[in-house]
Amino acid sequence: MSLTDFLPADLNLTLALALVGLSFVTSLITATFSLGGGTLMVAVLALVFPPLVVVPLHGAIQLGSNAGRALVQRAHIQWPLVLWLSLGGLIGTVVGGQFASLLPATALQIAIGVFVLLTTWLPQPKLVGRSRLAQVLGGGVIAAVSMVVGATGPLVAVFIKGLADRRQLVATHAMLMTLQNSFKVAMFVLLGFAFAVYLPLILAMIASGFVGTAIGSRLLVKVPEAVFRWGFKLVLTLVALDLLREALF
Repeated sequence: MSLTDFLPADLNLTLALALVGLSFVTSLITATFSLGGGTLMVAVLALVFPPLVVVPLHGAIQLGSNAGRALVQRAHIQWPLVLWLSLGGLIGTVVGGQFASLLPATALQIAIGVFVLLTTWLPQPKLVGRSRLAQVLGGGVIAAVSMVVGATGPLVAVFIKGLADRRQLVATHAMLMTLQNSFKVAMFVLLGFAFAVYLPLILAMIASGFVGTAIGSRLLVKVPEAVFRWGFKLVLTLVALDLLREALF
């Protein structure tokens, strides 16, 4: 028995190891800069797997990655924000799940590519949703979108960017994404997605992601952002454009 016996039939060992390395890098990025790693993860996964596989697989991997980050930074979680946004998220997951199973593969790939471009380049307002109704509605809309495009970390961040302490922002974001991805994985199980086929890969990527989280948490208040942000935006843009090229041409 070799390592390839634990991988999906359409995935070779070299590519699997590259994805494990990707999980380390994306978790390092998210733990250091609050968000961005999940968007890069879904964009790269969309280059490797069929569109109908990308969102559930991304949800399972990000569940482990965000749970690790929330655990490491649990002392800084702002629980009132988590409560109301996640209540809406539970409702939105059920609604969004109906669309995720209906959209054709090409439409999903286009949606992911466009979503990556929009969240990379469009300005996002700073606000801390003080209205509980706004938090519930916002959480619901974001979770519904997440069932279709995968990475909605930048949208979640809209509701918490007003937090003054960067550690609170990162920790709260991690907890919100942990719950959102928990709802997402549960919904895809109900929809019949075969997670067992991908389980060894998912577990390996979660483990490498935890290492990235541990290192990124130490870098959180030390790394300058300006140069990194522009380079990161460029990488995301190139990946998103390649997704659109593949879908449209």
